[in-house]
Amino acid sequence: MFAINKQSKATAFIGMAIFAVVLAVLPFVMGATLGNTWIRNLDLAMLYIMLALGLNIVVGYAGLLDLGYIAFYAVGAYVYALLNSPHLAGMLAGTGFEWLLHMPLLVVLPLAALMAGIFGVLLGSPTLKLRGDYLAIVTLGFGEIVRLFMNNLDRPINITNGPQGVNLIEPVSLFGHKFSQAITVFGIEFRNVHLYYYLFLALAILIIIVSIRLQSSRIGRAWVAIREDEIAAQAMGINTRNVKLLAFAMGASFGGVSGAMFASFQGFVSPESFILMESIVVLAMVVLGGMGHIPGVILGAILLFLTPEVLRDVVNPLQDKLLGERVVNPENLRMLLFGLALIFVMLVRPEGLWPSKRRKAELHEQDEEAAAAAAAKEAAHG
Repeated sequence: MFAINKQSKATAFIGMAIFAVVLAVLPFVMGATLGNTWIRNLDLAMLYIMLALGLNIVVGYAGLLDLGYIAFYAVGAYVYALLNSPHLAGMLAGTGFEWLLHMPLLVVLPLAALMAGIFGVLLGSPTLKLRGDYLAIVTLGFGEIVRLFMNNLDRPINITNGPQGVNLIEPVSLFGHKFSQAITVFGIEFRNVHLYYYLFLALAILIIIVSIRLQSSRIGRAWVAIREDEIAAQAMGINTRNVKLLAFAMGASFGGVSGAMFASFQGFVSPESFILMESIVVLAMVVLGGMGHIPGVILGAILLFLTPEVLRDVVNPLQDKLLGERVVNPENLRMLLFGLALIFVMLVRPEGLWPSKRRKAELHEQDEEAAAAAAAKEAAHG
């Protein structure tokens, strides 16, 4: 028995080592075969993985339907943008608060997470007694309110620069090196897209570790209890109010981290980047991959983000070659595939593409009970 356990641990370690090597060389392989555009797509995919993992806490663990999650992404993005751009320099000049500008990443990132978490609590507080459709409508409204605020906070005091957005955002600076500049290590050149990839990968791994720890903790079990039956959870002594607020805050903080990194990566943010459709896409990632299951959520985020990029590289050249013009917009085709994929999942695999064993067992147990009841009813009438 001891030899078997030792062998399984060695196999798992070798598998993890191979996977780590693949992740390390992936941007160079993608850049050499498909170009730097696909390295940039990998960077953005990491951001969406962080977003999906944050929403998974709210929707997958606690069972709270949130259609305004992109608002926390916006809060994190604007916190980073305002503190790392010249936009507020004139306003803060001579006030003694100039020190707020150009703070290091290790200060701005927790601040963005904290601000997003506060907004998560603000959203969760008035919605504690709401569930289902009503909760979805309220969270949808919250997301639109945040976007409209960002769009109109350019008067009477210009804070967000309104629909024009905030530009000239400084790139990440870590250990004295700005990510806008390439760096050479052992003869290998790491460009800005490579540096951002490794930073986003490290943050995604950190969020995955936190999610795993939360899932197996007492708080995670309390979230699952609320998801399954809130009244029973309350009867068992769980403080449903605080636990639900914590779910909103934790999920929002992950969104804030992702938003801050988005602002530094893009160098520009505007309210148009945080529309309702973005919330729906992130929710689709969680549902399609498998709610409450971290590997499934990651799979859903990768599939739904990279699919339109693949379509753009395949459909456009194909149309040019066959038709001589572009008849179908890849973006429209992407929305069609979104709809078809969600319909397929709801009908064939309601638990998602890669569900957790518990959720898969629960759903199939319900199907078996329904089939048994139908058979018994048919036998009684027969």
